[in-house]
Amino acid sequence: MFMMKIPILDWLPKYKIEYFKGDLFAGITVGIILIPQGMAYAMIAGLPPVYGLYAAIMPQLVYAIFGTSRQLAVGPVAMDSLLVAVSVSTLAEAGSEHYIALSLLLAFMMGVIQLILGLVRMGFLVNFLSKPVISGFTSAAAIIIGLNQVKYLLGIDILRNSSVFSIIQQSFNQIEKINIYALAIGLGGVILIKTLKKIHKGIPSALVIVVLGILITYFLRLDKQSVQIIGLIPSGLPHFQVPSFSFEILKKLLPAALTLAFIAFMESISVAKSIEVMHQGEYKIKPSQELIALGLGNIIGSLFMSYPTTGGFSRSAVNHQSGANTNLSAFVAAALIAMTLLFLTSIFFYLPKAILASIIMVAVFGLIDFNFVKYLWKIQKQDFWMLVATFVITLVFGIKEGILAGVFLSLGLLIYRTTRPHVAVLGKIDSSGDYRNINRFVEASTREDILIIRYDSQLYFANAIHFVESLEKLSEEKGDKLKLIILNAESVSFMDTSALEELKKLVSTLNKKGIQLYFMGLIGPVRDFLSKSDFVDEVGQDCFFTEVQQAIDYYDQKPEASKKINFSIATQSNAFKEKEV
Repeated sequence: MFMMKIPILDWLPKYKIEYFKGDLFAGITVGIILIPQGMAYAMIAGLPPVYGLYAAIMPQLVYAIFGTSRQLAVGPVAMDSLLVAVSVSTLAEAGSEHYIALSLLLAFMMGVIQLILGLVRMGFLVNFLSKPVISGFTSAAAIIIGLNQVKYLLGIDILRNSSVFSIIQQSFNQIEKINIYALAIGLGGVILIKTLKKIHKGIPSALVIVVLGILITYFLRLDKQSVQIIGLIPSGLPHFQVPSFSFEILKKLLPAALTLAFIAFMESISVAKSIEVMHQGEYKIKPSQELIALGLGNIIGSLFMSYPTTGGFSRSAVNHQSGANTNLSAFVAAALIAMTLLFLTSIFFYLPKAILASIIMVAVFGLIDFNFVKYLWKIQKQDFWMLVATFVITLVFGIKEGILAGVFLSLGLLIYRTTRPHVAVLGKIDSSGDYRNINRFVEASTREDILIIRYDSQLYFANAIHFVESLEKLSEEKGDKLKLIILNAESVSFMDTSALEELKKLVSTLNKKGIQLYFMGLIGPVRDFLSKSDFVDEVGQDCFFTEVQQAIDYYDQKPEASKKINFSIATQSNAFKEKEV
């Protein structure tokens, strides 16, 4: 159960020299993107920009050793950065030493949670959030993140907030204080990024506008015009330090650490799996091992001044598109970041914060998927409204509230769908002899004395009453001529004791009305369960069949069917002792 693998030992011994060119180019490209992105995302988190570069080194190196994806680029991301800001800003002033210490501690706690979940093989937890919920949450978070950059884009002072309405109100209240130079630089950055991406996706647009922003600000001395700049960035690699903590602080940060651990894993695994499909057969993503890799990355990273990190979509896509074959590209990217910290931090002194804001806004607004919203409206209204509900809750009440609401909405819809499953009345299609849903096949015929029902769900405590009520309602609609109900149970994958008790009551009620209940197509595990409960002996083994027509022939007492029934009963009797389907 508590197993930790080291995937690098699988691919490194088999490394081919022809892989190196792709890994080298991809690593350089991702490293170049990470420099401005890392600083920008650190600003979202309320940290000095250099912490974005610290977070781009150790976590991705650790992931390269323990991760199962060979193209996932681990580092700071926009959504997690905002979660850090929302969580830590209530405990300390953004940018202060205490704030920084809490952010590093949060990364450590998040990593420990992920590591524990990975060691106990809890990777399946990602399934508790459906795609509509993720899309609704991500879209709202993107808007919140984007609006939090308005203060840099407009050159005004707005308190960091997860409330959209508060940000908009503060912006309108200070509209006369807008810095026209900051606005021009920010909007110019947005336009240039979009333009360069249309020309060619391989162009490092973020780096291009960073260089242009530095040059324009330096030569025009826009810092003298109140344009906010990055200023002095400390040079040198992050040093080792153990996060300090107290029980009281741990208790306050625990909800945020749990939220971050779950959301970061969800982000990372979705990206990793999407890229895995493009490399089908080369490797396989293992969710629990991913938790271990991300957890170790955050734990070790926090010891080297890294705040919470995970796999980023845009960087991973670039890593894949640039030809990365293995995680060696991560080592190249980390080396480039390290060289920047050692020798190149001074060149970013005149970098306008409006440029970083433009990079963030383009990145996060690209997360809003309008096509998926239209797709859901077209094919599944329930999923559409779940997406809308998650979006609105996140936008109105905040990030953490949106995540929690998303989990409950996912689980709630799952419970609703299993408690109110699809029920079909079947009729015979003469041309084929098959039995199909009479609402879908108009040529399907039924008999007045026989009702054939298919229940498309497992039978358990939450839907047992619905099952009984559905059968009773349909039998009443048939009228007094009804003598036989055949339950097609091929879709019943599980049954619990609550459903069994309701089934016993149903059989007794139907028998009093002179109606028989036959079962058809029970799968192995359900047969085993019924056999152990003595239900089969109580109702009689001659009430269980493998085909609908077989059950009808037995009911009609056709002479030519008697041999089939005798054979089927014998086969079925043996089958009740088996565990296979």
